[in-house]
Amino acid sequence: MFEFRVQGTSGAARAGTLSLPHGEVCTPAFMPVGTHAVVRGLSAADVRRTGAQIILGNTYHLHLRPGEGVIENLGGLHRFTTWDRPMLTDSGGFQVFSLERLRQIEEHGVEFQSHIDGTLRTLSPERAVEIQWQLGADVAMAFDHVVPGQSSFEAAADGMERTLRWLDRCKARHGELADGRTVGQGESDSGEFGPTEQSDRLTGGPPVRQTLWPIIQGGIHDELRLRSLQGTLERGPWTGIAVGGLSVGEPKPVMHRILERLEPALPVEIPRYLMGVGFPADLLEGIARGIDLFDCVAATRNGRHGTAWTPTGRLNVRGAALKESAGPLDPTCDCETCTTYPRGYLRHLFVVEDILGLRLISIHNIRFLVRLGEQARSHILDGTFNGWSQEWLRRYYARGD
Repeated sequence: MFEFRVQGTSGAARAGTLSLPHGEVCTPAFMPVGTHAVVRGLSAADVRRTGAQIILGNTYHLHLRPGEGVIENLGGLHRFTTWDRPMLTDSGGFQVFSLERLRQIEEHGVEFQSHIDGTLRTLSPERAVEIQWQLGADVAMAFDHVVPGQSSFEAAADGMERTLRWLDRCKARHGELADGRTVGQGESDSGEFGPTEQSDRLTGGPPVRQTLWPIIQGGIHDELRLRSLQGTLERGPWTGIAVGGLSVGEPKPVMHRILERLEPALPVEIPRYLMGVGFPADLLEGIARGIDLFDCVAATRNGRHGTAWTPTGRLNVRGAALKESAGPLDPTCDCETCTTYPRGYLRHLFVVEDILGLRLISIHNIRFLVRLGEQARSHILDGTFNGWSQEWLRRYYARGD
């Protein structure tokens, strides 16, 4: 369980297999985001047909609605969503820190106002772990302090050091839960993260099989990133590791530089997850720099707005040029959308504002990214990744995307 096997390499790029309680994940792989326990507009069956092997849920949003206790009582996140493959939950850190003026950072945790009803709440490292334990995903993420992409050295250092201190607390609480210890009365029943009617009933029953992954922080500063990695590894061992706080406003070349600096120091034997990054070119750029797992909401968000990804760049499905087009959206794609519907019909769905259009372009975009990971894996295994990826990126960037 939680084993990662590297099956081939091509430069820094890796092809591997990650074994999790709900199945295996062949890497490199894109993970669709199910923020509210749903990949926006798609059923679990829709997502399965895209070839996705693992999806994400969001701790912050699922706590607020419907609540981790509701999900636990309904059998956990897998049964709740009917998704029977691996799942990962993020800690809610990114969402909390994105609230800006609505939150206050303390060493104990982050006090913030709910974006739904304005109630005052607190999320601590311990509560983030407890909520994820109740949700029951295969992989839980540690609670981290995310700083804006252009933060100063001092601000980034403060967030990085706090992330390490919070990691100690996340690891300790996750270990207690894995050992079968419940939350003591009053321990988390004190208003942390708002009303916590379930906080004193993190109970027994069959133990949830779940692992905890840490997150590397440090902003755009190479020295801090390497210090964060060293401090994280000193607190290990870990079954996986994430790089957070990128693609949050810094230029893409800066992200590439940081990944290049981290790659030689990252453990070979565990998967590497680049958080919140998932545009097509980002996948290949990240894979070339040793990343195994990616996630991003852009696939469905762009789909809902009528933007489809193709090997030659983005396509505006609303465009008048598609009105009488009988061809497929992307002739190279094997998804339901591309093998069934002509471009002219897809444009028509957006013109008349029918929700089917949103679903069909979202399906295509997810399949596009999943398939890109599959293609990258194949080229890594046969030793042709470098040439193939460079040509793919040259063609894609030629359109200005």
